[in-house]
Amino acid sequence: MPARPAIQPAISSPFQSPESREALRIEKRDALLRAAVGMFNERGFHATSLDDVAASLGVTKPVIYNYLGNKDQVLFECVRMGLSQLRGAAERSQQVGGSGLDRLKAFLRLYAEVTMDDFGRCVIRTPDEVLSPGARTQFRALKTEIDATMREMIEEAVADGSAAVKDVRLTAFTLAGALNWPARWFRPEGPMSAQQVAHDIVELLCSGLSPNR
Repeated sequence: MPARPAIQPAISSPFQSPESREALRIEKRDALLRAAVGMFNERGFHATSLDDVAASLGVTKPVIYNYLGNKDQVLFECVRMGLSQLRGAAERSQQVGGSGLDRLKAFLRLYAEVTMDDFGRCVIRTPDEVLSPGARTQFRALKTEIDATMREMIEEAVADGSAAVKDVRLTAFTLAGALNWPARWFRPEGPMSAQQVAHDIVELLCSGLSPNR
């Protein structure tokens, strides 16, 4: 019986698989978003041009149109990313054991960390008036969802006795206001990390919620 011919090694294909092409597209899109959000945060929406964003990555403006759309669409995607991170922070903190106050503090720390990162900072620094009407409606709906989640967590802490709060709505506004402010002054190159700042601010804020204060 003749011997079978040896199987030749597969030829390395110069063509990308659909999966590789999609991964590369996502990588390029993320790079464009990072470049855009950095400029929006530093210069403001009106002072930022897509030409500048494109030039920072060595591409042309049509590349941004291809991956993200026009300038309004780019901005909305940036704030949508930030709000998505805040939603993720709420979901993660719900898994924390302990009291309602423990879960609230976990959420507030994650919330603060998000607002000190690029996309979260864009959420805080972007007045919804600059968005198109349709994007503005979605933006406000997502922010309302985050606000409602914070109030629910405060209510849970009150219900299990781990927090003493007279006015849940006012407390939520106060906490959010304090945690939004670092988005305007925090610098990653400063003496404290975002995690340290978030921890210390939350401890300071929540000391006033203790039923034993």
